[in-house]
Parts: sequence; C-alpha cells; structure tokens
Amino acid sequence: MHVLRTFFFFAASAAATAQPAVVWPEKPVPSSSQRVAVLEDKRINESSGLCRSGRNPAVFWTVNDSGGEPCVFAFDRTGKTRAKVRVREAANFDWEDIALGKDETGAPALFVADIGDNLHIRPSLQVYQIPEPAVGVSRAVVEETESAAPRLWRFNYPDGRHNAESLLVHPLTGRLFVVTKTDDGRCALYGFPQPLQAGVSMVVEKIAALAFPLLVRVGKRPQDNRMTTSAGFSPDGARLVISTYSSLYEWSLPQDKPLAEALKNPPVRIAPELVGQMESVCYDADGRTLWFTSERLPAPLVKVTRP
Repeated sequence: MHVLRTFFFFAASAAATAQPAVVWPEKPVPSSSQRVAVLEDKRINESSGLCRSGRNPAVFWTVNDSGGEPCVFAFDRTGKTRAKVRVREAANFDWEDIALGKDETGAPALFVADIGDNLHIRPSLQVYQIPEPAVGVSRAVVEETESAAPRLWRFNYPDGRHNAESLLVHPLTGRLFVVTKTDDGRCALYGFPQPLQAGVSMVVEKIAALAFPLLVRVGKRPQDNRMTTSAGFSPDGARLVISTYSSLYEWSLPQDKPLAEALKNPPVRIAPELVGQMESVCYDADGRTLWFTSERLPAPLVKVTRP
C-alpha cells in the first residue's frame, strides 16, 4: 500500500494566514479492528452518525441519513435495537451525525445534526437537541416512543454555503462544532456561539482550515480519503477524531493550547478495517477506544483498539 507522503494541512483562526505544509507520517499507527456485531435492525440502513449513551455504557445512538424517518435509534453492543425514538416536530432533511452532550442542568442530551447540503442550496442549517431518552432494561422489547419537545439551533456559515457531515460537542465546555466536507479535501472546523441562541440563525465561527490528502487503499478510491464523514471529541476532551471513507485521523488536544493551535500539529492516522461506507465514529468511555458503523447493509459495529 502506497501512501502519498505529503499533504497540505492548514490550521489557523479565521483571520490568520495558511500554515506551511506538514509532512505526513507514511505509516498509520498500530491498531486492530474487531467486528463486534452486525446491526440487526434493517431499518438502520444508512447509519450516518454514532454516539455512546450518557445513561447506559452498553448502548449507542445512531441516525439514518437524508429522507429517513426523523428518529434516533438505540442499539447495544450485540447489535440489537433497544429503542426507536421519533424526534417530535422534526423532519429529516439531511441528518448526518449525532453527538452526546449535556443540557443546562448537566443531564445527558442528544444533538442531531441536520447539516447536509450537497447542492449548497440551504441558507440555514439546524441541530436538534433532545434529552437523552431512557432505554429500558429488557432486551426482548424494542421501545418505540417520541422524544420530548426538541430545542432547535439554526446556523449559517460566515463564508457561504457548505456541505457537512460531522457534528461535535465538546465534553467540557459544551460548545458545538461542525466540520465541512468537500470532494477536494479542503474543509474547515467551525464553532457555534456560546451561549446558543434560539429563534435566530447563528453565524458560526471559522476555527481551523483543514486539507485532507489523497490516499491509496485497496478497495477505496484515493479521493475517498479526502471526504470527511464524522467526528467526535474523547470524553475527557484530550483527543479529537475525524473519519473519512478510508481513514481515521486523530489529534491530541493539550489543555494549555487553544483548539486552533492544537490542530496545527499533524494528527496520527489510523487505518481501520474497511467497510462499505464509514460515516459514523465515536469514542468509548475510556477516551481511546473508537467505534464505527457503515451506511450500507449489512451494517457492522466495529471496535478499534490500539496498544
């Protein structure tokens, strides 16, 4: 497998100039991938986001991509669906990710990212926030319920319209971020205002510009590595991971550095088992183990560990 040695990775605040190119390590860090389960529920046919539960360590939440029902699904580590929850008063225009966060009281909340815009036609995007539903203890029953009334956070970009598939909620500050997606790999991380503002379309702040490289992996096109599909912070805020169709890229985030400064350093590349269409990733509670699924059926649940 040949990896292009150099790619242009620029990270800076909105007002700063582009940084010099970073020489990328030729080899990925050692890791192992394990297919822990296959999602049993064929209704989860385009798993486009993944987050662990804040209530039950054995449970994950996922959403289907555009056109699906406005529902979130809970499943356990055996791949069995535990709950299907319709988000009240919501529409799935182009749901692309889901993230775990907290509400103003500190209770677990789910943030559903309706942020896809392949045609660059949406003047405003949105994120639904709902209290994380409780999942029953019985694995024999799939609960089908409706969420509490969601809070709706609308936003737009300061520099035009963008497609995006990645939503992050910082576990310590609660700040929301999105990572845009492009065919040529030139994208950016944007941060939401704090506190969030209801009833208006908030203008997000450009935090860091990124440029992902071409990369050759058997079974994938080189350009697949340029397209960002999901992202997340580790539970302690010490790491950030961004997935593409071919790779996982992870940055260390020192506490004494602003996020934009930390992203100037090259990430490590993790080369997981290839699946049909990796569009969802999250950390486990240990802040090191990674999990991902695939949009295409059968949808495996894959665990990625490192020495």
